[in-house]
Amino acid sequence: MKHRILVVDNEIRLAEVLAASLTHAGYAADASGDARAALALIEKENVDLVITDMRMPEMDGRALLHAIKRTSPDIPVIMITAYTSVRDAVELVKEGAFDYVSKPFETDEILQTIARALRLSDVVQDNKRLRDELGRRYDFQNLIGTSATFRRVIELVTKVCDSRATVLLTGESGTGKELVARAIHFNSARRDKQFVAVNCAAIPEGLLESELFGHTKGAFTGAISNRTGRFKLADGGTIFLDEIGDMPASIQAKILRVLQERSFEPLGSTRTEQVDVRVIAATHKDLRSSAANGGFREDLYYRLNVFPIQLPPLRERREDIAPLAMHFLHKLANETGKRLVNFTPQAIQTMTEYAWPGNIRELMNCVERAVIVARGTTVDVSDLPAYLFDSPKPASEPKLGQSDLDSDLVAFERERIVRALDEANGVQIRAAELLGISERSLWYRLKKLKIDVVKRVSA
Repeated sequence: MKHRILVVDNEIRLAEVLAASLTHAGYAADASGDARAALALIEKENVDLVITDMRMPEMDGRALLHAIKRTSPDIPVIMITAYTSVRDAVELVKEGAFDYVSKPFETDEILQTIARALRLSDVVQDNKRLRDELGRRYDFQNLIGTSATFRRVIELVTKVCDSRATVLLTGESGTGKELVARAIHFNSARRDKQFVAVNCAAIPEGLLESELFGHTKGAFTGAISNRTGRFKLADGGTIFLDEIGDMPASIQAKILRVLQERSFEPLGSTRTEQVDVRVIAATHKDLRSSAANGGFREDLYYRLNVFPIQLPPLRERREDIAPLAMHFLHKLANETGKRLVNFTPQAIQTMTEYAWPGNIRELMNCVERAVIVARGTTVDVSDLPAYLFDSPKPASEPKLGQSDLDSDLVAFERERIVRALDEANGVQIRAAELLGISERSLWYRLKKLKIDVVKRVSA
């Protein structure tokens, strides 16, 4: 798509000549002989760049620049000026103009200035688009769940976003701790700065200090140049220290100092570096117990635990399983180009009854597998992985008085039939043999329990 340029000069013929030259050079160019008319055009149309003369009656180039920067600050403005007003043009650059071109000028000169301005503008727009995309991706709406336990998490996240407080996210693996950390960052005043994630358990102890704090040339064997650490990269933004419970004791002291003094020395250096960085830490371990037993620095634990947020496992927020599964289904179907729109009620029930030891990460993998094997527009029980039926039910069995024997027997019967159908790839006669009943008896139970059967073609 061509960039659109607006040329503004009270001598309209000069503006039209320049616009014609720009059109010949491949741009979409318009000419205007009045600054106020130019502003009206900018409000109605998409304009990528403005070239304006400095000296114009009624509203001059300076006033036009200021008006554009108030309403459309991302549009670069190039000033055209006579030699005697170059000093004024330099001042205008300080006030927001991209550059100036002195009269008389060559077409090549102004084309080069335009190219530089548009390159910079495109980079700015791309960065803004990426920030908006990240903002949408990590918006609270993507923290999916309506259960009481998860609503409490959202309330805490909402409260902590605008503060500078250190956050400690705890919970089992796969509960979405990094997603919550990114949501905190992208909904805070630090959103325009870096979010730097570090998995403390994935980096060898000998390299972790250099990775976090950087090093100088010659600090150790193989340090052939200076290296900037993750804390410095996150300056002004947020650093996410995942699995901090696995951090070696030798590095915990330096983390404590950063939290206390906002400063550190790179490995091999005596120079102290200051950083303004927010720390969000996460762990699946019980840091309180580790600190009490000497496995983790107690003073660091209290520094990290300023604003704790406990993320519940998926088995404790079962009403969120269906909406999460639907979210993953639509996302993965869109990525793969498959026309999948829903799950059968039996598939939803099966997923809801499963314990999900791997939590949200395991659920997403399950849905991804179902998207691959499913036929048609709906994911059925037969499309789900077999381990959902092989695993024991959650430990929290209903107490007497909370359920009845008939409903428990129906659930048990349904589970056995679904498992048999899955092993038989939907072939009913084979499933009946596995269950030790007749095909007619199986057919009766399928109708009674309203189980849909989908045959699968073996690979």
